[in-house]
Amino acid sequence: MFKNLLIIVLGVMCVTMAKPVKKASASTSKFITIETSQGKVVIETLPKIAPNHVKRIKELVKDKFYDGIIFHRVIEGFMAQTGDPDGVGTGGSGKNLKAEFSDYEYKYGTVGMARSMNPDSGDSQFFICFDGCSHLTGQYTVWGQVVSGMDAVEKLAIGEPPSNPDKMVTVKLGKK
Repeated sequence: MFKNLLIIVLGVMCVTMAKPVKKASASTSKFITIETSQGKVVIETLPKIAPNHVKRIKELVKDKFYDGIIFHRVIEGFMAQTGDPDGVGTGGSGKNLKAEFSDYEYKYGTVGMARSMNPDSGDSQFFICFDGCSHLTGQYTVWGQVVSGMDAVEKLAIGEPPSNPDKMVTVKLGKK
């Protein structure tokens, strides 16, 4: 009897003393999921390359800044741009970021920060490359790479702005 009680007590102690397994929370996730009007796009962020840009993008995602924003500039064979709350390509969140240029090569699915002629003018607008973006390497901050959903990006309405633009319905941290 005493032996059985001791086994039970030891078992309970082991369970209560065991450290819970930490699961990556959405805020620490390296991924951002965009539910567009054409389907889901998952972006892996690149904090080692552009830590300040990734941090700011995640802040905007947490604040639901991007929810409902249109893709205001989609150029076939080049890129799809979004992130302007005004939908015309001149707006932003009001917080410019210092450029974090790298030698990460722009290729199919690379996500970069849009900016004006001033290298330190990136704010909330970003673009997703199709092809023909390699000349942007080292001149625009790369902060992510699409890991799934480029088929949805390829379906976005073309134009500057498109006559019937697609939008980011919801944007969330993590793989959703």
